[in-house]
Amino acid sequence: MFESAELGHKIDKATYDMEVPKLREALLEAQMDLAKSRTFPVIILIGGLDGAGRGETVNLLNEWMDPRFIQTHGMGEPSDEELDRPMMWRFWRELPPKGKIGVFLGSWYTWPILNRVTGRANAAELDQSLERAKRLERMLTDEGALILKFWMHLSKDKQEKRLKLLEENPKTRWRVTNRDWKHFKQYDKFRVVHESVIRHTSTAEAPWTIVEGYDPNYRSLTVGKVILEAIRKRLDDVDIKTAAIHAPPPPLPPIDQLDILKTLDLNQKIDKKKYKTDLEKYQGKLALLTRENKFKDITVIAIFEGNDAAGKGGAIRRVTSALDARWYNIIPIAAPTEEELAQPYLWRFWRHIPRRGRITIFDRSWYGRVLVERVEGFCSKADWMRAYSEINDFEAQLVRHNIVVVKFWLAISKDEQLKRFNEREKIGFKRFKITEEDWRNRNKWDEYELAVCDMVDRTSTEIAPWTLVEANDKNFARIKVLKTLYKHIEEAMQKE
Repeated sequence: MFESAELGHKIDKATYDMEVPKLREALLEAQMDLAKSRTFPVIILIGGLDGAGRGETVNLLNEWMDPRFIQTHGMGEPSDEELDRPMMWRFWRELPPKGKIGVFLGSWYTWPILNRVTGRANAAELDQSLERAKRLERMLTDEGALILKFWMHLSKDKQEKRLKLLEENPKTRWRVTNRDWKHFKQYDKFRVVHESVIRHTSTAEAPWTIVEGYDPNYRSLTVGKVILEAIRKRLDDVDIKTAAIHAPPPPLPPIDQLDILKTLDLNQKIDKKKYKTDLEKYQGKLALLTRENKFKDITVIAIFEGNDAAGKGGAIRRVTSALDARWYNIIPIAAPTEEELAQPYLWRFWRHIPRRGRITIFDRSWYGRVLVERVEGFCSKADWMRAYSEINDFEAQLVRHNIVVVKFWLAISKDEQLKRFNEREKIGFKRFKITEEDWRNRNKWDEYELAVCDMVDRTSTEIAPWTLVEANDKNFARIKVLKTLYKHIEEAMQKE
């Protein structure tokens, strides 16, 4: 695999000096066209061996390009803040928006490789990490991103020679560390793992480009030309590419045709006296539970979805009344902003993932893609159909990182919704809650019901199941939400 990158490619200084000005001009023009079009982001991963010129390449790209539209992220040791969240979080939040270039020195492959070479991970764990990386890249490319992955390679002899040259020069001596020499002694191990990683993750949508890193002139021109060609091709082909990205996928496999919402007994009620008793009981239990020391080791994400006027806000308030205000956050989800539209769909949710010992409550969530966006036609059929697997993968990453994911769907009948709509219009301090959009959504009741049933069927997993809450009686719904949330948190803490 690496043989072609060990052939001793060289470019003399005269040729380099002649080609660089033309390449820089062309790269800047492509960058300006990219910024103007704002149709896709460019994600550049720079990986490879120590001493192969990764840092120099990144510095050169920043020198050649307009700094307004390119940003570099050096992904070294994760911080405490990053360790508190899923491994991919540190990359999720740094993704470039459409029209810009993001360069990652170190990537989602770096730590899986190091963990495998040093024995902290076995082959199966490495494979799992690579699968997660491929799924992330597939999601990003499905969202329109252009991913360019460069691997800077050196033969063993040339790596040793390169490290010695850098070490002998007083101006570059600082670049070589004990860690570099330690990795050199494990060259053969690294090579085996590198070949495995590149072989399994060089996909049609995000292939690796292997670049011989010994000669800086060859390395720089090769990387610059590949970037230029890829951006220019995507810009020239953007309409065709967009059509290909959003081409309708095969239809969803048939499901059981069971309308699960119709199986709910929406007439369940709780009398006022019992409600007051149970409210005090379960708020108290939740308050004590979330103040235990063991709670600091877990994270909770609670998702509230439901019919318009189903009582999500009231249920959320009964939960937060039991919590310490310093340790929870409510994220109300509305139509995406311009900034959010320039990012992958899940980005606006990724950035709100809480740290350990915290609770984040989403008042509506990432399920909008398979609900309102599906029904109202705000995204293509391809987008919402692939969202089921993307959401399941996202939630699996959350749970894998010891995050408790609790999902509530608050269901009311069509007649009860009409009653609540009319009440809201008559009561002054509730009038703001009812909008023309609510009435329009009501006209599509059957379409929303079908979307909800599909959502539950395809995203109620063993690790992140849906809790369907019968909400015609608000008091019954609030107690069910409190009891369910308490149960999930208690079970998670018992595992610690």
